[in-house]
Amino acid sequence: MKYFKKTTTKPLGELLLERGVISREQIDNAIEYQKKHGGLIGEILVELKYATEKDIAQALTCQYGFPYLPLASYEIDAELTSTVPKEVCLKYCLIPIDKIGRSLTIAMANPLNFQAAQDVEALTECMVQVFVATTSDIKQCIEKYYQS
Repeated sequence: MKYFKKTTTKPLGELLLERGVISREQIDNAIEYQKKHGGLIGEILVELKYATEKDIAQALTCQYGFPYLPLASYEIDAELTSTVPKEVCLKYCLIPIDKIGRSLTIAMANPLNFQAAQDVEALTECMVQVFVATTSDIKQCIEKYYQS
């Protein structure tokens, strides 16, 4: 997997502030919450209902250069479910979306989880390319494509 460097040095909260998604007060509240409870700032902003999952995914796209893929309108080849087991998808909140030769494209809610990408590469013996998608989109796809 190709490791990404930030395309901007601005923190996620600052990007969301610039885009008019959240206010300075909301950033400060989220940071205080993070100090007390831990967690990722993007997830906290969603939990506090200051931002949507899509807002966070698009800001990550801007911050790191990962492409954003809204999965609701994307049709995934059902055969890909044999490539990455459901348990792995649930554990890392990811879904395989395309495979060409030894190149596997996955959508992840947290594209910075390099361990997840490495595990998928080891499991599939493919080179992994990462797209960003929302947690709820990924979970819906897992339910749809990994039916028991």
